[in-house]
Amino acid sequence: MIREKKQHSGPIIVDLTGPDGNAFALISLAQNLAKQLDYEPQQRGELTTEMMSGDYENLIQVFDRHFGELVILER
Repeated sequence: MIREKKQHSGPIIVDLTGPDGNAFALISLAQNLAKQLDYEPQQRGELTTEMMSGDYENLIQVFDRHFGELVILER
């Protein structure tokens, strides 16, 4: 089926059980969002360090703390 693109106006939804939910994809998304939100380069580095400082659960908790208003994480 082919359809016209629809404008997406809601929050970003990430399925943590799919390919977009792996740690590297989440770190990449976090960096992209941080740039869009005008985080300074040092802040972006600290964000990545904090995300990588523990296990996967820590990574998603840090992500949610920073971007929970913009992104819905689904398990």
